Amino acid sequence: MKRLIYSLVLVFTLAISANTVSAAGKTDKIKTEMTAEQQIQLKRITDRVQEIKSMDKSNLSKSEKKELRQELRGLKKQANALGGGVYLSVGAIIIIILLLILIL
Repeated sequence: MKRLIYSLVLVFTLAISANTVSAAGKTDKIKTEMTAEQQIQLKRITDRVQEIKSMDKSNLSKSEKKELRQELRGLKKQANALGGGVYLSVGAIIIIILLLILIL
């Protein structure tokens, strides 16, 4: 009976992971197909972040520091929108957790 349950879980896991892997492959293609404008904008964002990191923040007032944090958050959102990413579905996460529990 255990063998049957383990084999069914294995088949189900492989079926779900195939969809997750194909979805992950699509996001990688999107990353490589950035237009020239997007690459330039991403370069500007990274340059600005490096500039902010290299600043001496000890002389800034509390409100100026707050503005810098807000600007960094906005830049991070813009970079994430340009870069894409790999996302896991809730079902895939549950299956991974169940497999870890069964194995350990």
